[in-house]
Amino acid sequence: MSDFNLHPPAGATHAKRYVGRGQGSGLGGTAGRGNKGQQSRSGGKTYPGFEGGQMPLYRRIAHRGFKNYPFSQDYQIVNLDDVEERFQAGDTVDGVSLVVKGLVKKAELPVKILGNGDVTKSLTFIVDKVSGSAKAKIEKAGGKVETR
Repeated sequence: MSDFNLHPPAGATHAKRYVGRGQGSGLGGTAGRGNKGQQSRSGGKTYPGFEGGQMPLYRRIAHRGFKNYPFSQDYQIVNLDDVEERFQAGDTVDGVSLVVKGLVKKAELPVKILGNGDVTKSLTFIVDKVSGSAKAKIEKAGGKVETR
C-alpha cells in the first residue's frame, strides 16, 4: 500500500441524509423526528436535570453547609531529606532556589517544609510555612527559619 492510495474500508462512509425535502425523499414531512412534541420542534431541547416541569432534584434538596474550595490554599511540599541532599551549608532555601534544584514546580506558589528526614547543615529557610518538627530540626542544626 502506498500513501497516495488510501481509502476507508467498504461501508465506513455514508451519504449525507437530506431531510424535509418532500415525501418522495422518504424523509419528508416530519423529517424523521416523529410526530408532535418538544423533540420534534426546532430548538426543542431540555437542560440536564430537567424533569418534565416537575421541580428538579437539585432544587428540591436543601443545600446547607460551607464549602472551603474557593478559599483553600495549596502548598508545594518539600521534605527535609530532599533539602539535605541538594543544598550546601550556608545556602538560602527559598522558592527560587527550590525551583532551580528541582524540588518544586513554581517559585510563586507557596511552599511548606515538612520534617521527614534530618538536617545536618546550617541553612536559612525563607518559605511560607514550616511544620513544628521541621523547625525544631533546622534550629537544632544551627539554621534559621523565616516565614513570609
